[in-house]
Amino acid sequence: IRRMYHEQESVFYYLTLYNENYAMPPMPDGVAESIVRGLYRLQSRDGKAGSPRAQLLGSGPILREVLRAQDMLAERYAIASDVWSVTSYKELRRDAMAAERWNRLHPTETPRSCHLWKAIEGVDGPFIAASDYMRLVSEQIAPWLPGGLVALGTDGFGRSETREALRRHFEVDAECVVVATLAALAKRGEAGVTREAVAEAIRDLGVDPDKVDPVVA
Repeated sequence: IRRMYHEQESVFYYLTLYNENYAMPPMPDGVAESIVRGLYRLQSRDGKAGSPRAQLLGSGPILREVLRAQDMLAERYAIASDVWSVTSYKELRRDAMAAERWNRLHPTETPRSCHLWKAIEGVDGPFIAASDYMRLVSEQIAPWLPGGLVALGTDGFGRSETREALRRHFEVDAECVVVATLAALAKRGEAGVTREAVAEAIRDLGVDPDKVDPVVA
């Protein structure tokens, strides 16, 4: 209040309250600026030698589901992955748009980059994002990701249930993240990840492929 009112600074503060209580992990070294700019790589896991790699984006409480999905991909399917904590899709989009605009209007000068491009430089594999926001929130950055983005979110009607049931209903739990990842790898023709393997994973993970779409449920 002092900075905004007495010192007349154009700043504002907000608090985000989640619907689940859990201990926040310590901040990794060297990521303070990346947190403010919208995204940082939280952790990586390798699969077997030569296995394909996926890029998993998580936000809020669903980041924990994404981390659980990373473990399942490595241990059950030998798939390598990187987990990224996305703190602001809006900031990533705004930064990317600004760099894109500057480059368009200065065609003879050295192109500018943005935080998102720098972070994912040299990264391989499909991008799968999961959050308890609507999918359009994560889809904001799809134009700037190589190969596009598979977005999982809570599109549909609100309802009351347990967290586990709601996350399965909206298909944002770890099992659904695993299925989405395997499906994206199969679509790319990655070695060892066939459509039949995806179907088998759907059965093994207890995902109902014929349940009603949560968007209209």
